[in-house]
Amino acid sequence: MKIKLLFATFLTLALFIARSAETLDKTKLDQFFDRLAEKNKAMGSLTIAKDGNILYTRVIGFSQINGAEKKPLSAASRFRIGSITKMFTAVMILQLVEERKLKLSDTLDKFFPQIPNAQKITIAQILAHRSGIPNSRPTSKTNAVTKDEVLAIISKGAPDFEPGTKHSYSNAGFFILGLLVEKLAAKSYAEGLEERITSRIGLKDTYAATGDIDVNKNETLAYSHFGGDWKQMTEIHSSILFGGGQIVSTPNDLAKFIHALFELKLISQESLNQMKTIRDDDGLGMTTFTFAGKTFYGESGGGDSRGAWLAYEPEEKLAVAYATNAKIYPVSNIVSGVVDIYYGRPFRIPALASIAVSPEILDKYVGVYSTPETPAKARVTRDGETLFFQPPGATSAASLEPTAEDKFQIEGAAVFTFDAAKNQMTVKRRGGERVFTKEK
Repeated sequence: MKIKLLFATFLTLALFIARSAETLDKTKLDQFFDRLAEKNKAMGSLTIAKDGNILYTRVIGFSQINGAEKKPLSAASRFRIGSITKMFTAVMILQLVEERKLKLSDTLDKFFPQIPNAQKITIAQILAHRSGIPNSRPTSKTNAVTKDEVLAIISKGAPDFEPGTKHSYSNAGFFILGLLVEKLAAKSYAEGLEERITSRIGLKDTYAATGDIDVNKNETLAYSHFGGDWKQMTEIHSSILFGGGQIVSTPNDLAKFIHALFELKLISQESLNQMKTIRDDDGLGMTTFTFAGKTFYGESGGGDSRGAWLAYEPEEKLAVAYATNAKIYPVSNIVSGVVDIYYGRPFRIPALASIAVSPEILDKYVGVYSTPETPAKARVTRDGETLFFQPPGATSAASLEPTAEDKFQIEGAAVFTFDAAKNQMTVKRRGGERVFTKEK
């Protein structure tokens, strides 16, 4: 009787899993991404996988634009994945711990004594962004730098806080962890990545970038959409990113990576549990997201109009991986919408429609703006029917999308409200708001 009951339970579970895959609303997913493409709100690639099997992929947009010549993205297009790199770095560090070449309790002075507070900072604290290592980086983001040059810059920075007392996200900390991988493995970071992760689980499109974007390797250039057209964005040089953001990959490879990680093909259960232990929103090279009322583990990354998101729900072995080379509509909204559609939850495909504001009204907002909080000036300009905002101290401007005659946005980043009568512009971001006054 027990055997029959057990068999019936397994059969029911198998049917549920199969039905879940069969009932995935691919039409609605297509409609969502069609809308993003139609309104020039995103370019990118999505993979949904369950138990290691791909259920859905979709790509929209272009990997390279040269005037009228546009090369479409494909599932094989490779993206810079930003801070998702940190998960790979953390896995390699934990592998070294399992090989007894390192302890999480080891202090940094054993390896890099020149870092301030090195005798107090543990490897675990760096992995959890609790080291106090300042987020120092070279002033130029487009020029190649050596690892020694970046290490020297980090070494000159004053600690943000005493190790272990606070939490502050630090790319510099993971730069140092990348150096530590090289030192203990006696190989380059790129070689370590291939030996320890990519070749082990069959990731054919994942590697450490070594220079500028290489379109001959099917790598994607980054773009933003303003003034009625796509414009290529300046990109940070990969040598600056290193262990915190240097990896190139595809959503298919990312889904395979995180599934292998949770299937213990890369590290032990004990190490995975350490990665998953969240404090102040971060574990060891991993964080959590809540979508559709469920907890997903993974990481996100971004910069230079790029974005990437990797999320995994362990109970269902569900992986959602998305990468974009044109981060306009918020990536978190895209991933959240995808998960809602996957679970059949109510989801309204956004209209993403802009309103038209006449040039005469736009001209009332054009000018140079200042605030007592910074000596640098902000500038608002008009080109045709588009308003542009150049932040204080910046060398380039971003287009503003009107949501009302006096209200504009950089989607997912800031909202701008103009009061022409008072000659004021209020800029509201996640961290608060700032009021600028237009100079006469």
